[in-house]
Amino acid sequence: MLLTVKNLQTHFFTQQGIAKAVDNVSFELDHGKIMALVGESGSGKSVTALSLIRLIPNPPGKIIGGEIQFEGKDILTLNNEDMRQIRGNRIAMIFQDPMTSLNPVLTVGDQLTEPLIIHKKACQSSALKACWNLLARVHISAPQSRAKAYPHMFSGGMKQRVMIAMGLSCNPSLIIADEPTTALDVTIQAQLLKLMKNVTKDVGTAMILITHDLGLVARYADTVNVMYAGRIIEKASARDLYANPGHPYTKALMASIPRIDQDIKIKLTPIQGHPPDLLCLPQGCAFHPRCNQRMDRCMKETPQLKSIANNHDIACWINE
Repeated sequence: MLLTVKNLQTHFFTQQGIAKAVDNVSFELDHGKIMALVGESGSGKSVTALSLIRLIPNPPGKIIGGEIQFEGKDILTLNNEDMRQIRGNRIAMIFQDPMTSLNPVLTVGDQLTEPLIIHKKACQSSALKACWNLLARVHISAPQSRAKAYPHMFSGGMKQRVMIAMGLSCNPSLIIADEPTTALDVTIQAQLLKLMKNVTKDVGTAMILITHDLGLVARYADTVNVMYAGRIIEKASARDLYANPGHPYTKALMASIPRIDQDIKIKLTPIQGHPPDLLCLPQGCAFHPRCNQRMDRCMKETPQLKSIANNHDIACWINE
């Protein structure tokens, strides 16, 4: 396996209490595969991703336990210098908000050539040529002139494409894409996701795709981990998850989005209530206050992931 995460725990220590943003999360990812992390905002998807590259702000956040094995190395035991050699080189992250991820006082070309010069020891001229090729790959016209421009001269969608180009620049073993197409229109979304999927096939790069868009997951992901309240509550292949969702939360997510094979007169079913406060999680299953299938046991005991089929696990009492 390229990446193995075991019992990862990331907590935030605040004046109001301890928020367990990532609570005993475990998963595996092989070379060239795409794994999706899905769930509502606040479920722990982005914090899980930031934990993988040790970018949790401390204070207030801290990785307090677990293991992250990447290419045979435990990420959590590396010193800062060794971690810098991995971050941006072997593991690249495409951040959710390009507005705050790009440096406003440096040109786009400077920011794209920097990782090539630092990690690949490229000279300035070869790094600049590579920068032009990267901008062209993500469908930015006139790349030579655009490389001289500053981020404020780009639209939101173009900034996002620059971030994708930066993620692809060093041909990493793993790309973490946190909502990579949020600011893009549908046509460009399809083009760039096809490009990123082709990269995983051509050079064996693996990808963790963090998204709310279950349509993207169905089309591009090999496996899916559904998160709720800092825990993985269902994991399966994308095909199995859509054919036979097991957890009530997964079923509720799917029922809340439109489908092309349904009658347009059928009303969508929203998920009642709100995600729980991580500072004050309910006893038992965290989803039980919003679940229409809850039992007495759900309000007292926290379920653990158990297999319901081949490579399909859920954390729920309904199948007991």
